[in-house]
Amino acid sequence: MEPLKDASGLPQIQMTENKRNRFAPLFVGSVTIALVLMIGTVLTFTARAKSVDSADAPQLTVPAARQHDNEFARVAKAVEPAVVNINTESVVKNPHKKFRRGIPQQPTPDEDQDNSGPGAGNGNLQDWFDRFFGGQDPGGATPGAPGGGDLTSQSLGSGVIVSPNGYIITNFHVVDKADRIRVSLMGEPATVSYPAKVIGTDRETDLAVIKIEVNHPLPFAKLGNSDSMQVGDWVLAIGSPFGLKSTVTAGIVSAKGRNIVPGRQFQSFIQTDAAINPGNSGGPLVDMEGNVIGINTAIYTESSGYQGVGFAMPSNTIAQVFNQLVSPAHKVERGSIGITFKAEPTPAVTRMYGGGKGVVVEDVTPGGPAAQGGIKGGDAIVAVGGKPVKDGDELVAEVSGHHPGDKLKIGYLRNNKQEETTVTVADRQKLFGAQLGTNEEESEEQAPKESKLGITVKSVPPATAKRLNLQPNQGVLILDVKPGSFADSVQLGRGDVILEVNRQPVGDPNAFAKIEAGLKSGQDVVFVVRQAGQGREATNTFLGGTLP
Repeated sequence: MEPLKDASGLPQIQMTENKRNRFAPLFVGSVTIALVLMIGTVLTFTARAKSVDSADAPQLTVPAARQHDNEFARVAKAVEPAVVNINTESVVKNPHKKFRRGIPQQPTPDEDQDNSGPGAGNGNLQDWFDRFFGGQDPGGATPGAPGGGDLTSQSLGSGVIVSPNGYIITNFHVVDKADRIRVSLMGEPATVSYPAKVIGTDRETDLAVIKIEVNHPLPFAKLGNSDSMQVGDWVLAIGSPFGLKSTVTAGIVSAKGRNIVPGRQFQSFIQTDAAINPGNSGGPLVDMEGNVIGINTAIYTESSGYQGVGFAMPSNTIAQVFNQLVSPAHKVERGSIGITFKAEPTPAVTRMYGGGKGVVVEDVTPGGPAAQGGIKGGDAIVAVGGKPVKDGDELVAEVSGHHPGDKLKIGYLRNNKQEETTVTVADRQKLFGAQLGTNEEESEEQAPKESKLGITVKSVPPATAKRLNLQPNQGVLILDVKPGSFADSVQLGRGDVILEVNRQPVGDPNAFAKIEAGLKSGQDVVFVVRQAGQGREATNTFLGGTLP
C-alpha cells in the first residue's frame, strides 16, 4: 500500500520521524536538568541535617602594636603634619561666552624663546594645569551669584607649610583667580579650615605663597638641595589626590632638568615615578631625610590620571622665588636684554650665523637693552658677563639672574667677527609684560570705565594693537561683558576691540563714553570690532541689535 501523504506530498511517516529527531535533544536536556536539581536538593538537605564540628578551629589574635623599621614610614610621619589641603572657590563670569563663537585663545609667546609660544606642539601637556591638578572642571561648577548666570568653580590642591607662622608654598594654578581660599591642616577635623591670603605668585614657575593665621606655632617642613638629588634616589610625594588627605606615594627620581613644554623658560623639572594625581598639585616631593626637594606640579597623562611620570619644581628654584615673593615688592624680578630666539634652533642656522656656537638672535625689542647696545637680528650671542653660553637655556639663566639696572657685557658674533657690548639689564616683566599677560604698567595706565551697555573698556595696549594690526589710538579693548546685558546679547566678548559704534570711530574710552551717552532705547546700535584671538590678518566683524 502506498504511504499516506499530506497536502505537501510528503509521506506522513517521514514527517513524524523529523519531529521526533528535532525534539529528542530538548527532552534529554530537560530530564538532565531535572535530575541535577533533584540531586542538589538531596545533597543540600543531607548537609543541613548533619551538625558541623568546628572544635578544631583556631582562635585568631592580633599581636601588640610595634613600629617597623621602615624609612618611608619615618619620613612620612615627620613631613605629613606640614602638608595641607587647599580648597578654593572662584566665580566664573558668564562661562558660556568662551565657547559661543568658537574663537581659540591666542598663544602668549615668551621672551627670549620660540615665537610660536609656550603651548605650541606640547600635545597632551597643553592643558596640564587645569585638567590634571586644578580640578576646575566646568561640569563640577555650581550656580553662583543670582541674576547673571555666573558659576562658582571649586578646586582642590595641596601645599606645604615652610614656617611656624603659617607661610605655605603651593602652585600658582591652585590659587589662580580664586575668590576664596581655605586651608585644612593634617590631623584636624574635616570641618575645620582656615582662610588664607595670597602673599605673592609667580606664573612663570607656577609657584605661589599663601599665609594662614593660627594662634599657635605650626609644624613645618625644611627645604633640601635639589641639586644633590641623583636619578634613582628614593622620594615620597605627599598631598591630597582627589581630596584624600594624608596620601603618601613612593617612587624614585627618574630624570632631572626635564623641560616638558618646548621653549618654556624657568620650568626645568625633577621627573619622578611616585604616583601623582589630581589634587597632589602644590604638595611636596621629599627625600629620604625628610627634606622638600620639589613641589609637585604636573603629570604626563593620556587619561587625566597617574601613568608613571610626574614633575616637580626643584627646591633650589622654590627658594629663590619664595624669597622674592615674601619681600616688600611681593613679586619676582627677572632681568632681560630684550631679544627673541628659537628655543630649538636649526643646526644649519647656528652654523651659518654663529659658526656652530652661541644663540642666534631673531629679533630685538625696539628701545630695549640689546637694541640700545647695538645688537641686531642675525647676531649670535656667545658670552654673557664673560661666561660662554652654548644654548638658550644658559643665556636666559645668566641674564634673568641679574637685577634690572645691572650692567652686563654681552659677547656676540656678527659676520663671523667677534664683538662685545655693554647693556643695562631691564625688568623682564615690564619689557615683555604684554606678551606674558602681567604688564603692571598697563594695568595702572588708567582705571577701566564701566559702560551702561554692559561692558567695561580700556585703551588698547600696544602689544594688542600690534597683534591685531591696529593704528595708535584706534579702538577700545573690552575687559568684561555683563551677563544678560545688551553687549552680551549681540555677541560682544572679552578681549574684542571696538573700532566703531554706529559709524563713529572710537579712539579711546572717553570717545566711547561720549558716543554711548547719546544712545537711546529703541535705537539700532552696530559695532565694528576686531575679535579676540585673531592675528595680524584680522578682519572687521559687524555686530549689532536694537537697544532695549
